[in-house]
Order: sequence, then C-alpha cells, then structure tokens
Amino acid sequence: MDQYCVMGNPVAHSQSPWIHARFAELTGQRLHYGRRLVAADGFADAVRAFAAEGGKGCNVTVPFKFEAQALARRASERALLAQAANTLSFASDGIIADNTDGIGLVRDIEVNAGLALRGRQVLLIGAGGAAAGVLGPLILCRPAAITVANRTLSKAQALVMRHTALASQQQVALQTSALEPIAGSFDLVINGTASSLSGAGSPVSASTLRHDTLVYDMMYGPAAQDFLAWAQAHGAQARDGLGMLVEQAAEAFCLWRGVRPPSAQVLGELRQHLAQRERG
Repeated sequence: MDQYCVMGNPVAHSQSPWIHARFAELTGQRLHYGRRLVAADGFADAVRAFAAEGGKGCNVTVPFKFEAQALARRASERALLAQAANTLSFASDGIIADNTDGIGLVRDIEVNAGLALRGRQVLLIGAGGAAAGVLGPLILCRPAAITVANRTLSKAQALVMRHTALASQQQVALQTSALEPIAGSFDLVINGTASSLSGAGSPVSASTLRHDTLVYDMMYGPAAQDFLAWAQAHGAQARDGLGMLVEQAAEAFCLWRGVRPPSAQVLGELRQHLAQRERG
C-alpha cells in the first residue's frame, strides 16, 4: 500500500490523515496516510528517511515550508514564487515540491464561502510560509489591492517584491504595512501567522474591519477560536481554515494520484465529525 504522511511540529492536531483516508475511500485509491512529528533541526533527514522507506510523498506544515521548497530538486512555478512548499512528491530523480495552500484558500473563500475576490480589498497578515504560499493565487483572483502586514516589515517587503511582477500583470495594487497602524479597512482579512497557536487573539486592530468583512484564520478548531471570536465581537463574518485544509489536501491528492476527490462532501463530513467529537 502506498505511503504518505504529513510532517510538522506540532502535528498531532492535524486532520490530514482523516481527510486523505476519506479521499482514498471515495475514489477507490489504496494508500495509507500518517503523521510524523519532526524535530526542529531534523526535517531534511525525516524527508529522506521517509522516501527511503518507500514513501510516495508528504505534506508539510509549520515550521518547515521554506525548508521543504529548498530541499527539492524540482519545484512548481507556484512553489518557486512562494519559496515555500507544502506538498512533496518522491520521484526516481529526486524530490518535487509544490504548494497547494493558495489554491486551497481561494477555493474555500470563493466556492465554499461564496466571496468573489475580484475587485476586493484584502489584508494578508503574516509573511511566513503560510502567507507566502497563498499570495500568488490571491493575486491571480484580481482583487483591487492586497496589503501584506507583518511584525517584521522587511519580511513583508521581501515577499511583496517577489510578487511585484505578477501583481502588475494582474493589475493588483500590492503594498506592505507594519501590524500597527494599518491604514484603511478591508473586505477580507486573512490571518496567515502562527499567533492562533499561542492563543494570542488578533494581531491587528478592529479598525481593519467593516461590517461585512470576512475574517479568515488559516488555522482551524480551538487554535482559531480566539481570533474568530474577536472578529465576531466586532460584527465581522468569521471562518476558520478547515475548508482550506480540505481543499489544499484535494489538490495534493490529485497531484499524487491523478484523481480529484469530492472535497465539498469531505469538508461537510469533517465538520460533522469534529462537532460530534467535541460533544463527546
């Protein structure tokens, strides 16, 4: 049976094994998908060991997405632009990197949440691996403008610089900001930082919100609750990243297996599964 896994630190919370098992069941694919906790300095060794064991590919979560892209022999255009990867495939001539985060986010926002991005004002918080993976696909949806805000402004500037040509081609205004103050308010606010993991609430001011703003945390479950509660308390719509998780997994599954799974069905089932588990 073909072997796949998700690698990260932390990784125990990941729902990827459940998602890929359900994808496999619904598409008639035979595979096993597990979790691997990786030491902070052990990512490259962990990937090579899994490939040597006969693994076919892996997903990569925090904090290894930049390292995953650098480790690969070949990379997709979207992974090269992001300089970060969340999906690795093991071929006879080496590791192939891709990044499915952005397409997963866009599909969840536009299809599942029903918010068309064209012409919108977007705030992307963060400039790490998660934010880097989604900026390109967000630009391709042609919002009016995207502001990338980060605690370390130079990191936001470096991320924007790599995407300047694409933004110009798509006629999208692309700019940077420190976290405070951020000028203006937005139709969509995306938290791409790891602040949710530490229960830090919102990294930005409520002045960024409008009455109909969609506030989106790439995290999901308990990790996202403080940020989403903050958004709701200020009258905004709130959505966690569970749909992004399922949609990016569907893209990875299609890359690995050549079959597109029914992601909307699996997202509905996963939300029901998690709700039942919370009720005990």
